[in-house]
Amino acid sequence: MAPTLSKRIQLVDLVSLHRRLKPELDAEIEKVIASASFINGAVVGELECALSKYLGIRFAVGCANGTDALQIALMALGIGRGDEVITTPFSFAATVEAIMLVGATPRYVDIDERTFNMNADLLEEAITPKTKAIMPVHLYGQAAEIDRITHIACEHGLDVIEDNAQSFGATYKGKKVGTFGRISTTSFFPAKNLGAFGDAGAMFTNDEELFWKLKMIAQHGAKIRYTHEYLGMNSRLDSIQAAVLKVKLNYLDEFNARRRAAADLYDKYLSDANVQTPYRDPNGMHIFHQYTILLSKTGERDELQKFLNAHGIPSSVHYPMPLHLQKAFVNEAYPKGALPIAESIAERVLSLPMHTELDEEQIAYIAEKIIEFVGSKS
Repeated sequence: MAPTLSKRIQLVDLVSLHRRLKPELDAEIEKVIASASFINGAVVGELECALSKYLGIRFAVGCANGTDALQIALMALGIGRGDEVITTPFSFAATVEAIMLVGATPRYVDIDERTFNMNADLLEEAITPKTKAIMPVHLYGQAAEIDRITHIACEHGLDVIEDNAQSFGATYKGKKVGTFGRISTTSFFPAKNLGAFGDAGAMFTNDEELFWKLKMIAQHGAKIRYTHEYLGMNSRLDSIQAAVLKVKLNYLDEFNARRRAAADLYDKYLSDANVQTPYRDPNGMHIFHQYTILLSKTGERDELQKFLNAHGIPSSVHYPMPLHLQKAFVNEAYPKGALPIAESIAERVLSLPMHTELDEEQIAYIAEKIIEFVGSKS
């Protein structure tokens, strides 16, 4: 524990958050228990309606987790063996797992040096006759350059699947992220800005035909029980998770505002630190799923992480190895050095504590220790 602080610093503090919401959460969970409708209960439909209303999109479909959401989206669009899907090399593994699980091949576009999102300037040159879709990731809580991405996709007759697992509630040019693509997906993993009490996910679309395909694929390919029209999966959102999410959705804008306020304080206290603080695209609203700094030198990140840990400050690396270099996803078209920006960024990023319960005392202390290690610009 940091000796100068009144409370221990947490990387993510769900305990304190849930303590504040406990009466409402308990009441909604008790309703599910009383109904004994634990899978596809009425509350699942209520949540889906609330989610679609929040985003301003016609249809929402709950599912078991964010990885399934991506795979179901690809299946609903008929993407499979022999097809290519363009994505980013700098994301959680689920993005590429889903592409490969349907038999398709990922093609990568290197990332922007400021936002760490897909670099739209490099997108067109990655398109081939086998390309069927583009899957941008809105990383760390900030939108990719989604209007340009969707424009390029439209020009080439490609679908866009937005991986919105980290940016639910973020905006781009005044429009909610997750409403630009033909389908968008999200994860409600507990540590997300909108998190469940376990695994959960959802898919969104304005296309009614796609809505039914997504819904049916998530339930063994059936609309009517024991009548299977598509090859499907068992990926239903359970009722207790839906009940938790329904309560927390009411507070999502408040949660995101708290994260933005914490990020403002980090920016203030780290303004003279010899690190790069998160860039905020002026076209969008960053909701800071992560507050991730960039070190100037390779090798410095790991030493800083050890130093912070010794002073009671947890941190994490999102992500230490780009996807094209991971053993499970190796592709001869992308040897080491093929995507230099992603490879360089992966060696130098460090995510600091970020959650709704951070206070100024903690942030000032974290910044003080970072500056003690890396020095100041002046």
